[in-house]
Amino acid sequence: MNIRVLRIELRRSVAPWAGAVVLTTALAFLYLVDAAWWRGTTAWTAQWTSMAMWTRGLLFYLWPAAVGLGALQGLRDHRSRMSELLTSTPRPAWHRAAALAGTTAITLASAFALLVLVGAVQVLGNTEYTHLGWLPISLVGALFLVAGAVLGMGAGRALPSALTPPALAMCAFVFTALMHMSLGRTETTTAMGIPSTEPNRISLLSPAVEEVRDVLVTLSARVHVGQTIWLLGMAATGFALLVAATPRARLTALTPVLAGAVIALLVLPSDPRRMYVLDKTAAELVCEGPVCVARTHQSRLADLAGPGQEALRLLHGALGGQAPVSVRENTAVLPDGAMPRWSRTTVLFDFDDDIIAAAKGRELTWALIAKGMVPGCTPVGWSGSGDGVAQTVAAGWVLGDLKSLPGTQSASLFREVDAEARPIWAKLRTLPRAEQLSRINAMRAAALSCEGDVYDALKGGASR
Repeated sequence: MNIRVLRIELRRSVAPWAGAVVLTTALAFLYLVDAAWWRGTTAWTAQWTSMAMWTRGLLFYLWPAAVGLGALQGLRDHRSRMSELLTSTPRPAWHRAAALAGTTAITLASAFALLVLVGAVQVLGNTEYTHLGWLPISLVGALFLVAGAVLGMGAGRALPSALTPPALAMCAFVFTALMHMSLGRTETTTAMGIPSTEPNRISLLSPAVEEVRDVLVTLSARVHVGQTIWLLGMAATGFALLVAATPRARLTALTPVLAGAVIALLVLPSDPRRMYVLDKTAAELVCEGPVCVARTHQSRLADLAGPGQEALRLLHGALGGQAPVSVRENTAVLPDGAMPRWSRTTVLFDFDDDIIAAAKGRELTWALIAKGMVPGCTPVGWSGSGDGVAQTVAAGWVLGDLKSLPGTQSASLFREVDAEARPIWAKLRTLPRAEQLSRINAMRAAALSCEGDVYDALKGGASR
């Protein structure tokens, strides 16, 4: 297809409108809706992988639109009543189909590329960690839009009705919804006995991805390969339907998409932990002395090193040989509902933790002390924490003064935490040093193992 044909097709088709709908709808979602893609280390403009995953997540809505607009494009010859005239011309049918599909494919891919470019420009200014591991995620996303539109065109040509575009768009939306609500989920039970669900391999036939909860998580290579096979089959079926002229040929055209789905399901991983995997390069530790962060956050190491070393010094002064000896970003990726795993010798932290994210300057030292004493036992993927009082008491014991931790600065929350923490801290300070240390050690044991009651330990119930 040369430039002249492309220019003519752009004027005659809905391809430019399809690209405009995809781009403007995506940008409207991202900029007008205050959602998780603007918050924390997983913000869509914070890191490359997060940007690629969040833009892929928008395909939950964009892909059905692309399918419906493709079907509208496929109705063009029927609406203009030119079908019989075109079949009588010597030009091969696949030439016309290639021009029609190619124009839409170029506009949709360009629209998605512009969306990624908007995010990439902002990511460049927000991180020092640059890599190409995110590129397959975005390339497969663009291929989803193209294959969906071509399939819609073929269906529109095979079923020439004004109801075909909205019906196909609704079917595509229902398909993506089912993949993320029931058909694509498997019921499981966490170690705590709490019912939960995990994605299964069928969910990977959907264009969208899981919500981004960890900046170190990416899609595995097998997912990219399996989805590419599925999409090539989908595009081949759409193109074959554009060319097919008989009912038998249209039935035969369904073979590629069915074969692609079967082969893809054989290639795609069945274990959720092999679908969404740890990006080992991004998780490599970059250290300054005993303080380490993941490579993806290496730009934050300079601000963390000083407070981290000061926190270790204060912890050693308070706990002696029982104190942790290093500070490290937690790079473990655990399934939703699992209990976190903590270390006695290392202060593990997460930049998205409430008190770490809110800490500035000296407050970061207090926050790291609190995490080293009471790291928190909220299951992975759950919100909130009930350890604020224990963290405040423990950090106050190390510092020798009760201070409000970062993240509790609102007046009502500070009063609530202070009202509970101050009596416990005051009573603890009146005890002999040996008894204080005994209770603190018992509290740490309960907090690090996520077994037992930290408050009971502070009050002396588990100190002996």
